[in-house]
Parts: sequence; structure tokens; C-alpha cells
Amino acid sequence: MAKKPSDPVIQQVLTEQNQAHETRQKIFRSLENLLNRPVVSFFTSFRYPVMIEDDDADMLEGILQKMDLSDGLVVMISSPGGDGLAAERIVNVLRNYSGSNDYYIIAP
Repeated sequence: MAKKPSDPVIQQVLTEQNQAHETRQKIFRSLENLLNRPVVSFFTSFRYPVMIEDDDADMLEGILQKMDLSDGLVVMISSPGGDGLAAERIVNVLRNYSGSNDYYIIAP
């Protein structure tokens, strides 16, 4: 008789479907190891569309100020869109804080 897993399969599927912290944390660690640079996640809601706006650049800058970005960084962005000027500002923030003047964007 096969050994039952400690978590039922349906629980694992629901955890991944709901993007629980444990699921994302493993993915980010794998990405950091693969790309040799820190990964920052930036997302807004698709269910209740929240667009990228100017305040998001300030929020992202506050996070980046506290990180060691000497090797560059990776930003994972998941959003239905937003203000073009805010997006341009975010790009400028990323350029300014990347210690290697190099960064990657992942848009799943």
C-alpha cells in the first residue's frame, strides 16, 4: 500500500492556485539562485483591477533602498496595466538602484 502524503493533493493544488506565500517563496528562491540576483515581486489585482500608479514607484523605491542590489535585480510584475508615466518612473527607479546598472523584468 502506498504511503499517503502528509498534505492531500487537493490542498497542494489549492495552495498553488491561490498563490500562497509558501508557493511563491520557493519560486523566488529558485529564481534568485538561477539568476544570481535578488527577486522583487510587484503585483496588482486582476480580479478587482487596480492599475499601476505613481505611488507605486515610491513604494518600490522604499523597498529597493533596503536591499543589496550590487549584482542587479529581478522584478516580477503581474498587473493588468496602468499609467504609462508611472511605469516610466518605475523603470527609472530600477535603473537608479541596480548596482550593476542591469535588471531583469519578468511578466508572467
